[in-house]
Amino acid sequence: MDSVESSSEPKSRSPLGSALLIVLALAGAWAALKHFSGGALGGGAGSYDWDFGVLWKYRSLLVSGLLYTLLFTVICVVLGLFVGLVTGLGRLSSNPLITAPLRAYIEVFRCTPVLVQLVWFYYALPVLTGLEMSAVVAATLCLSLYGGAFYSEIVRGGIISIDAGQTEAAKALGMTRLQLLRRVILPQAFKKMVPPLMNQSIMQLKNTSLLSVLAVPDLLYQGQVIAHDTYRPLELYTFIAIAYFAVLLPITIWAKRMEFGSGPKEV
Repeated sequence: MDSVESSSEPKSRSPLGSALLIVLALAGAWAALKHFSGGALGGGAGSYDWDFGVLWKYRSLLVSGLLYTLLFTVICVVLGLFVGLVTGLGRLSSNPLITAPLRAYIEVFRCTPVLVQLVWFYYALPVLTGLEMSAVVAATLCLSLYGGAFYSEIVRGGIISIDAGQTEAAKALGMTRLQLLRRVILPQAFKKMVPPLMNQSIMQLKNTSLLSVLAVPDLLYQGQVIAHDTYRPLELYTFIAIAYFAVLLPITIWAKRMEFGSGPKEV
């Protein structure tokens, strides 16, 4: 009974912590707006006249930028998961001719900044290969491979965490390697992989804010264009921060619940 209570305790805390986080965020936003409004009304030398109404005129650009960001994230996450699954399975091979190149790929992408990778893919890769590519193609390729490097280690770690006795039992039953992976290993490993996979996918969404350096029309790039047109950068970047927060908070709460739900259940 004690183990059941201890395992279910985080589940009861999660909604309370999430609600507290939302309340604190709303209270902070209200206090900031009240403070800035008071400063503007005071007319001091350091005051700033906040005007979020200017954003309404550019609502179509902001909405299209947000939708582009979400769509781009979904594409990069799906491609990254595919690359990560193939690479993670390949890393389990005992053949060094297979594992060495895969490990080199993973370490290169994990040990270099994603911003540098984006610039390199867009400017240097066409020079080396002779293939012209648009900013969207370069960004998709870069972020998919970047995410795949992290996904692959999550997949590999999840698979090797399964008890070896289950593999031996499945082989004793005459299962092929493919059947073993599909029916025994992957279903159990996936439950353990859910939390880190969700966290990495959230990071992929935040990494899309770097696409503006390649003039990809995501939310941040559209915000920069509007800020240059309206000379209202504070309102634009505040809105962008709130938009990312509004999208990521529900996903983070959902990921936390999945993390607790995928954990081991003791009786």
